[in-house]
Amino acid sequence: LLKRQEQQGNFTIDNGGPAYGTTFISFNLNQGSRNGKPLVDPIKSRWFNTVEFRQAVAYGIDRQTMINNTFRGLGELQNSPISVQSPYYLTPEQGLPVYEYNPDKARKLLISAGFQYNSQQQLLDAEGNRVRFVLITNAENNTRQAMAAQIKQDLSKIGIQVDFNPIAFGTLVDKLSNTLDWECYLLGFSGGNEPNSGSNVWSVEGGLHSFNQKPQPSQPAIQGRQVADWEQKISELYIAAAQELEQPKRKELYAETQRLTQEYLPMIYLVNPLSLAAVRNRLQGVEYSALGGVTWNIQELTVE
Repeated sequence: LLKRQEQQGNFTIDNGGPAYGTTFISFNLNQGSRNGKPLVDPIKSRWFNTVEFRQAVAYGIDRQTMINNTFRGLGELQNSPISVQSPYYLTPEQGLPVYEYNPDKARKLLISAGFQYNSQQQLLDAEGNRVRFVLITNAENNTRQAMAAQIKQDLSKIGIQVDFNPIAFGTLVDKLSNTLDWECYLLGFSGGNEPNSGSNVWSVEGGLHSFNQKPQPSQPAIQGRQVADWEQKISELYIAAAQELEQPKRKELYAETQRLTQEYLPMIYLVNPLSLAAVRNRLQGVEYSALGGVTWNIQELTVE
């Protein structure tokens, strides 16, 4: 709507490309227990810890429709934890795995992993359990609620029942960092050019390693928590990249982290909104960017 008013209002809408940061869903991969009680229902934990299941979910989400409907076309598909503006971003052409919407491929992956469909086309596991899980996000964020509602609808088309439950942000944080009693959540993190700013997410000891969180200081112990080989490898690569001073080697280390995160999908990335700003035409010399905004080169700006 603002674009149509540019001439009348004497301003220009500048597009800085995809905004920094990530939006994703993530399954609880923690196989541990507290006080003899599993953090995640063992039946559901087997689904969540099956990589083909996570890949099928990724193929089953129509992210382009999410951009068109929720973001009114003002967004781009997201495929990496590292922002596209970063020099460390790995493009699909360079080998970054991507998951274009393909419900048929999702169904084939699920069947290959031992899942099955009943006569109502509902997805069952090998033991005949109906595949359903609870998806949570913060109720205060209308955009995330709309995204979650679409995910519920999309996954129903491949036979998965999603029980969407928006909750207060404080309750959500407590579940992710303290009680760990959750199944799937939709949230986002901030981003930047330096990938090491996300090391707390990818370190197996990190406080934001939510998909397989270790107990934090003063919290009750967890028995039986398992760290997957790929998960440990990503953690080690982030350490190695932070210690590496040669840029080409550092880029390759971060490239490998992106290949692994997209192959094993501890987080299933969704979309990035575009970074937009309305700038009065009187302000000259603006070189708008998602990172620096309007005034990063303030010493070069003039007002007519």
